[in-house]
Amino acid sequence: MERFEFLGTNGDFVLHDADKDPGTYFPLVNAAGMMSSITPTLAGDCKTGQNTYLLAPASAETLHESRATRNFWLGFEDGTLWSTTGQSAAQRCATGEKSTVYGGLLWHKLLRESPARGVSAEITSLVPATADTVELMRVTVRNTGSAPLCVTPTAAIPLYGRSADNIRDHRHVTSLLQRLCVAEDGVTLTPTLTFDERGHKPGHTVYTVRGREENGAAPVRFLGTVQDFAGAGGYDWPDALRGSAAWLKAGDTAAGYEMAAVLQFAPRTIAPGTGYSWFLALGIDADASAYLAPDAFSKALEDTRRYWQDVGAAKFTSGNVARDAWMRWVAIQPMLRRICGCSFLPHHDYGRGGRGWRDLWQDSLALILSDPAATRQDLVRYFAGVRADGTNATIIGSAPGEFLADRNNIVRVWMDHGFWPLLTMDLYIQQSGDLDVLLEQQPWFCDNRKHRGELLAENPAVHTLQLDGETVKSSVLEHLIAQNVTACFDAGVHGNIRLRGADWNDALDMAADGGESVAFTAAYAGNLHTLARLCRDLGAAGHPEVTIGAALADLLLTKAGTPDQRNAARQAYEAVCEQRPGGTTQMLAADAADALDALGAALADHLRANELVTDGGSQCWMNSYYDNNGCRVEGVHGSTVRMMLTGQVFALLSGTANEDQVDAISRAADWYLDSPLRGGYCLNTDFGSEIPPLGRQFGFAYGHKENGAVFCHMAVMYAAALYSRRRADAGWHVLRELLDQSMNFDASRIYPGIPEYFDPRGRGMYPYLTGAGSWLMLCMLNNCYGVRGQNGDLLLDPQLVPDQFDTNGTAAVTCRFAEREWEIHFHNPARYAASEFRVAETRLDAHTYGNVIPRSALLAAKDDRIDVILCAR
Repeated sequence: MERFEFLGTNGDFVLHDADKDPGTYFPLVNAAGMMSSITPTLAGDCKTGQNTYLLAPASAETLHESRATRNFWLGFEDGTLWSTTGQSAAQRCATGEKSTVYGGLLWHKLLRESPARGVSAEITSLVPATADTVELMRVTVRNTGSAPLCVTPTAAIPLYGRSADNIRDHRHVTSLLQRLCVAEDGVTLTPTLTFDERGHKPGHTVYTVRGREENGAAPVRFLGTVQDFAGAGGYDWPDALRGSAAWLKAGDTAAGYEMAAVLQFAPRTIAPGTGYSWFLALGIDADASAYLAPDAFSKALEDTRRYWQDVGAAKFTSGNVARDAWMRWVAIQPMLRRICGCSFLPHHDYGRGGRGWRDLWQDSLALILSDPAATRQDLVRYFAGVRADGTNATIIGSAPGEFLADRNNIVRVWMDHGFWPLLTMDLYIQQSGDLDVLLEQQPWFCDNRKHRGELLAENPAVHTLQLDGETVKSSVLEHLIAQNVTACFDAGVHGNIRLRGADWNDALDMAADGGESVAFTAAYAGNLHTLARLCRDLGAAGHPEVTIGAALADLLLTKAGTPDQRNAARQAYEAVCEQRPGGTTQMLAADAADALDALGAALADHLRANELVTDGGSQCWMNSYYDNNGCRVEGVHGSTVRMMLTGQVFALLSGTANEDQVDAISRAADWYLDSPLRGGYCLNTDFGSEIPPLGRQFGFAYGHKENGAVFCHMAVMYAAALYSRRRADAGWHVLRELLDQSMNFDASRIYPGIPEYFDPRGRGMYPYLTGAGSWLMLCMLNNCYGVRGQNGDLLLDPQLVPDQFDTNGTAAVTCRFAEREWEIHFHNPARYAASEFRVAETRLDAHTYGNVIPRSALLAAKDDRIDVILCAR
């Protein structure tokens, strides 16, 4: 028997011997902002934000260390205790009990069985897909023995009730602010103050735990403090359940201690072969009591399962049922990150919450595939975070259109930030056909960061660019041009774009003076050609002229010269920006396109001529970076060969590498970076003990995180880059290694989904909240299955390999396009390889088309099935 198995194709699974993996966790969240994590012992936290944790904040280490978990105790007639979660001192030392986890999108069920005691407990947990910030539990105890079972049940849930900042800072002092009140069916905790030495505020957040039996009966007595419950015995052998305690009743209060919600129910006798249930609800500023009836809980569970089954960009059908089920989890990862940001699950130590600029655009990729129309307003609004000098605010506030300069008041420019918005907007335009979005007007962000972060000016009174008291607005197109063109004129001494604070790899943060990102120079070169195409498309659509800032037009028309010339032109533009320009000019869309193409071609020519490196033998690839001393990072360095994946991805994806170079890069990556036992392609080779002055990345142990781990985000982008160059076999090899590693629970130790990276032992790290989820959905749908937009029409250009078809030579995907959901079936009965087939025809409503179906035909269609017939080339 496999420890981990899928139960069908909808993502439901079972994990046997679950208590062997106490650090493996599961997300329970909803769009209202309730965010919980839960392990096989029901450890984990529960919160709505950085300052509102109902359960104490959990990290990857505390998950298996803490005994302060959601617990439900049974007291037997002989005076012994049994924890339904296995969290008692006696059970941790005993053998013979069985722990199994069942899970699905997004519900969690722990089944614990004790044959010796003749009892089992089933605990189902979820955060309902409603507007309520609550977490629900149903505990069902069954008598598996032959004699009546008499138990006294007690729910015991430690309460934290304050900011994550107080987990160490002022932990005891903030406990003095705690005020707990006992209600008829549970307890309520409301701190008197929000502790902040810069200015304390009255405490208004209400934390609750409520409980009832299946017959509606309330608990019979309560405890409110950890001290009264645990005593000297601790959470895993509490004094209160082994002797006398100062029990509370409805109306009683407690103050000034660490608190716990201890709800004891009346003794219950359970006949052999039957079971009985208790219901618990944890709430933050929400009515938790409404879910405590059996019917209400069952409805919440069913509605939540249905909600998450419907979320996601696509559902895939192939020759591998388990892989299809696993992809159902990948499909919801962009939604999880939209809710949780990068900070609110145990591995994600990226700070105090919120999403960064890059996350904003990459997370939108999969959301666009689900429903482009629903993302349009957000995408347009995001451009209000762009400064006139082409840089941007880095943190997105909670209110629509709210942007912050940075997270920790650190003046830093990530040089890649201008790259991602165009990638996302182009996907939106191709999926929707909505070119007019480029003409939407948005203000420019304004703060005291000037000259691409090199100058701090007096803080302006407003956060938008002003001219004569009026907010300066420009088109989305101009914002995109400013981001990409100014970056390309920010030249290092070798002619590549300066690295500045970092690029997508935040760990390359120590080369702000002399560092250059060759990788993203290629990326921006590709972007310039994309912008040129969009300008021509605008011209063809009846917009022969585009309005653009006069100074930006001058910069765009400047020919790419030496690094000094490029920087001088950029600095002149930045000086105008500092004076808050308002002048505009009309520019022919065709002229703008020609200028963009010329700049992109100049950068690509430079890279092909200057940045190819070798190992001194047969392998050749593209350099990715220069360090802070201006030294080329890759190639032969003493006794080591240095190669990084990032430069290869963007050399391919941007079209910079020619066809021979594509094959050479692929061979070199196979030779130096592919590590199948760890899950695939590593981010870099081992640079050895000599650490280049490039970033903290090289202070990490090799094989961990950015220093040579199998970093899933960039590995998936590498697969997408290979597909973009029609190397389907090589692209699928990259994806299959990632999929196989993730699905091998004995190695990865993660529930379904793709993690941020695999460590040297092949364990998945930082699961769920990673941009790799969006990129994998994008790559699978747009590249493997070849389902993507082409100016609003549907292009069907599959690159499926035989492994992705079933035994009948059929593969399918269910996805949304043109405001409808479609079932698209691919027929390859001869099982041709991707390089051997072409699309013979597509069929919809008894009509046949080539590999492009016009949007008008899709909108008029009566059927929702499309058949794609493949034949030999």
